Amino acid sequence: MINLCRSRVGLLILDDMSAIAEGSGTARPPSLSLPNMKTLLLLLLCLIAPSLSGAETRVLIVVGPSSHPPGSHEVAAGGRVLRHCLEHMENLPDVKADLVEGWPNQTQREAASSIVFIGDFFPPNRLPNAAQNLADLDVMMQRGCGMVCVHYATGVHGDDVKSDGDHPLLRWIGGYFANRTCPHHVSIAKIFPAATITPAAPTHPVLRGWKEFTLHDEPYINNYFGPGNRMAANVTALATSLLPPESPKRETVAWSIERADSGRGFGIVMPHFYKNWRDEDLRRFILNGIAWTAKLEVPHEGVKTTLPDLATFQPASVDFTPPPPKPKNTPAKPR
Repeated sequence: MINLCRSRVGLLILDDMSAIAEGSGTARPPSLSLPNMKTLLLLLLCLIAPSLSGAETRVLIVVGPSSHPPGSHEVAAGGRVLRHCLEHMENLPDVKADLVEGWPNQTQREAASSIVFIGDFFPPNRLPNAAQNLADLDVMMQRGCGMVCVHYATGVHGDDVKSDGDHPLLRWIGGYFANRTCPHHVSIAKIFPAATITPAAPTHPVLRGWKEFTLHDEPYINNYFGPGNRMAANVTALATSLLPPESPKRETVAWSIERADSGRGFGIVMPHFYKNWRDEDLRRFILNGIAWTAKLEVPHEGVKTTLPDLATFQPASVDFTPPPPKPKNTPAKPR
C-alpha cells in the first residue's frame, strides 16, 4: 500500500509538470492543479499514517509465581528469553514485548495483541485478586486478544475449577493441564529422558519452519480438553508425542484455538528444563505460536532468532540443580 501511494504521488507530479510544459510557456513556478493537490494530500496522509498510528505489535508477557528448583521452570529468566526473542526476530520486525512480574496494569493490557503466561499454574489464578484478574482477561479476550500459556502456566489447580472441570482456559486456549487436585480429571507430569515431539497439523502456520525434535523434558500428558476429554471443533492438536515409553499413546502436547471473538489461543506443555530454550525447533515452535496469536503472518520458514548464552538472562541456574535430600527422621533416643 505504501509503495502504491508513493507511485501515485510521483505520477500526479509528473502529470502536472507535463501540463505546464505543454501550456503557454509563461514563466511561473510549477504548481499542482487543485484536484491533484487534494489527491496528493490524501496520498501523503496514506504515507504517514502508519507512523502516526504506531505500526508495532505489542506482546504482554506475564510471569507468575514459581517454587521449582534452579534450572527448572526459571519463569523470570524464561520471560526474559521470550522478550529478547520477540524483539529480535530476524524476519518479523516491529514487535515489542512488555514483561511484567505480577498483574499488568490497564494500559499494558489494552496495548497487547497477545498475552503470554509463564509460571507455576495459570498465573491469573495464583496472583492476588484472582476474580478481578479473570475479569480483566475476559475483557481482553472479547476484543480478540490472543493468549499463550507455556508449560505449567497451562496448569489448573482443583480450587480453580468447577466440579465438572469448567474453566475459562477451555474457551481461551482450548485445554489445560489438570493438576492432581482436580476433581474431574488428572493429567500426568513426568520427566522423560527422550520425548519426541511430532508436528500434527502440517498446514497450520504455527508449524512453519520446525521439524520433529527429541528432548529430555517434562511434556505433560493426558491433558484436559473438555467434557469426555474431546477437543472442541475449533481446537487443533499441533504436536503430539508417543508417551509414556512403556505404554505409548499419541498424546497432545501443544494445541491451538480459533475463538468466536476472533482471538486465538495457544498452549504448549514445555519446556520444564530452562536449558531446553536452546533447542531451536522448540523455540521456533513457541515463537510461531505467539506471533500467530498476535495475528501476525508467520514467515514461511518460521520465526528466526539468534539466542545469546542462556546465562545472559539471569536464571538461578542454567542447568538443573536437584534440591538437597530431605533429612530422614531419626528415631528418638530412649530415655
